Amino acid sequence: MAKRPGSFSSVAQPVRSLWSRFAFATLIAAAFGLMLLGKADVLLVERARVVVLDALAPVIEVASQPAEALTDLMNNVRDLRYLRAENARLSVENDRLDRWQHVARRLEAENRALRALTNFVPPKDVDFVSARVIADGGGAFVRSVMITAGQKNGIALGNAAVSGEGLVGGVVEVGEAYSRVLLITDLNSQIPIVIERTRDPGVVAGDNTRSPRIVYLPQNAQVVPGDRIVTSGHGGVFPPGLAVGMVTTITDGSIRVTPFVDWERLEYVRILKTGSDGVVQPESAHLPPFSVMGPEPASRSGGAKQ
Repeated sequence: MAKRPGSFSSVAQPVRSLWSRFAFATLIAAAFGLMLLGKADVLLVERARVVVLDALAPVIEVASQPAEALTDLMNNVRDLRYLRAENARLSVENDRLDRWQHVARRLEAENRALRALTNFVPPKDVDFVSARVIADGGGAFVRSVMITAGQKNGIALGNAAVSGEGLVGGVVEVGEAYSRVLLITDLNSQIPIVIERTRDPGVVAGDNTRSPRIVYLPQNAQVVPGDRIVTSGHGGVFPPGLAVGMVTTITDGSIRVTPFVDWERLEYVRILKTGSDGVVQPESAHLPPFSVMGPEPASRSGGAKQ
């Protein structure tokens, strides 16, 4: 069938042919022209760009909806797989907690009966004050923090500072409204502890590293990596049972503990008003500036069995 003169195809065919031949050069020339225009009149280009974006925004939004829907669908599928796995894990954990609850109730009843049988005097409840950490005195030689509580809040020397994870340290300086807490990682910090599993007593001694050492363990102490360390309460300064850390490395003559406290995210502490300072003053000879322990007997050695 012969083409009719003056039809749309007869007009578009030459234009399409010219575009396919000179399209690349035309685009380069247009880009170069826009660059020159942008250098010559920045304000005009900016206005033109804003107008174009305003005109194309609804189109872009409509075009992006299928992609967003597909992304949401993939996220939902991924969340469903995660929820199934999490549900299975929580079911197992719930069963384990039910067993522990049964054991705890049995031990609680047994403990109550034994206390009544032996006329046991329980320790007094410890009052506490919460404070915010406002300064980190950490450095090469000192591990301490400043907190927003002082004498007017009832803070005293030697009070224990704890966080949600465990023991932070002890109060060594008290002002009217501020106090300083020496961290358990400081070189001058010595905390009486026990191995929670074996009840072997010892001392966690800081050395300005993130992993303080355990010293003064009995010769027959059996310590393995993963053992939890808690305060022993010896000396009457820190309450017993405060979580300190976990044994992570045991090498020749050295047992290292990783504290439970996350020092990088320490924002708030709770000061326990134990009512006993237990702080050895700096003028005491042959003793560190801060310690919750008294002087060690000369016959006591720092050997530990690994």
